Amino acid sequence: MKNSVITFPIPANEPVKSYLVGSPERVALEKELERQSNMVVDIPIIIGGKEIRTGNTGKVVCPHDHNHVLATYHKVSEKEVKMAIDAAMEAHKIWSKTDWTVRAGIVMKMAELLATKYRPIMNAACMLGQSKNFYQAEIDSACETIDFFRYNVHYASKIYSMQPKDGVGQLNHTEYRPLEGFVLAVTPFNFTSIASNLCMTPVLMGNVALWKPSTTALLSNYYLMQLYKEAGLPDGVINFLPGSGALIGKVSTESKYFAGIHFTGSTETFKSLWQQACSNLNNYISYPRLVGETGGKDFIFVHPSADPKAVATAAFCGAFEFQGQKCSAASRMYIPKSMWPGVLEDVKKMCAEVKMGDVKDPSNFINAVIDEASFDRIKSYIDYAAASDEAKIVVGGKCDKSVGYFVEPTVIETCNPRYKSMEEEIFGPVITVYPYDDDKVEETVKLCDETSPYGLTGAVFGRDRLAVEKITDDLCYAAGNFYINDKPTGAVVGMQPFGGARASGTNDKAGGEFNLIRWIIPRVIKETLVSPTDYRYSYLK
Repeated sequence: MKNSVITFPIPANEPVKSYLVGSPERVALEKELERQSNMVVDIPIIIGGKEIRTGNTGKVVCPHDHNHVLATYHKVSEKEVKMAIDAAMEAHKIWSKTDWTVRAGIVMKMAELLATKYRPIMNAACMLGQSKNFYQAEIDSACETIDFFRYNVHYASKIYSMQPKDGVGQLNHTEYRPLEGFVLAVTPFNFTSIASNLCMTPVLMGNVALWKPSTTALLSNYYLMQLYKEAGLPDGVINFLPGSGALIGKVSTESKYFAGIHFTGSTETFKSLWQQACSNLNNYISYPRLVGETGGKDFIFVHPSADPKAVATAAFCGAFEFQGQKCSAASRMYIPKSMWPGVLEDVKKMCAEVKMGDVKDPSNFINAVIDEASFDRIKSYIDYAAASDEAKIVVGGKCDKSVGYFVEPTVIETCNPRYKSMEEEIFGPVITVYPYDDDKVEETVKLCDETSPYGLTGAVFGRDRLAVEKITDDLCYAAGNFYINDKPTGAVVGMQPFGGARASGTNDKAGGEFNLIRWIIPRVIKETLVSPTDYRYSYLK
């Protein structure tokens, strides 16, 4: 019995380690990279805590060396998905009634394990399997994942403390129940932290989950499952299902226990899952919660008063860090014609300075894109620009998949503000720039707002603060995360809760309270201290 009220104060964000030569973290990570590079992991399905191997397998390879096999994984069939639903619902009986502070304690232990023992393990797996450099892995699979654990516990504490006032002769309180079913978590390759959060946010609030991990992030995601178990998460609360997303989505949305989906991925896939849920609506116990973060065509808008050096740096980092494989990556830029030549020269200098190659060489700023399908898609846009009379490639443009899936940082310049690569999501190291007439700021802002169906991130640069404020207002719905004089990437948990609207998702803001609220169903309880015994109103007596 807990005769106490436990609160969890606002945590500090996990410090990013430097990985300088000879530092303890650098030594540990390089040792772990070597260990994982010299083994092939057999990744099973995990249902109710039991490892299942179907024999129907696939391979996990290094994107920067696609002949290097890191793991084999077993794929689910319809049978395993149904087993996972049964296991989740069995776990629901206990987990949904477990005191929230116990759940919080398990999640806080996850944070501590990741900050210490699992840090080199997770970072090495993220680097090898998802082709992230030292820094990009550290801020993702270590720091942001830890921040999600700690901040979500704090946010849960705030939510559970939200209570109604009492009345005369009555006590009122709200209890926050988990959903009456399971949550399907469909997770992306590009952020290990997002993969973890899509599972663990509903779980912290007392829910159970089926986890469909991205095939190209399986190695780090499998180590997450080991971390969860070591922290004390009960078997069956999360069930790990590698395999066909279409199959898992179909079987899950057909179950009467389907209570929600927590999704990050393509807009079309999310729409498909939403439609499947709608078609099965009469089967469900309750209306499912549909939470998704999908595509983006993120922009930088440059006012004539902007600092050219700051614009060049933002364009380079925003477009090319982690090979542009961030849903927030800068993908289109509107810049005054008078400023563009100088900014272009600065971007060229930075592109000439950086190296591209294997993640184990820390001097490589650019690594590989995730797989062959992604490589081919990115290259098709570059080839299209090379053959176009409305665009020209002014930086980069070379692609090579002989060893790994390498695409040079590429800048396309266009004279058409509705050019193909200004409108469509590419998800690679490609930014398209439209230089506009200096005196046509308002017209170009309108173009920026209307060109893309997405509304995820955007940035405005300018030293004229009143002009910047007007542009910010005019682009009110163009981005769910908006940046003034900074690149449109790099949202930090607890500081910039992340998400967008329009075709970019439901804007439920991972890294903030909004997201947690989606995974609970409140019940308000009124207790009358002395029950009435007379039906008459006062004036009738």
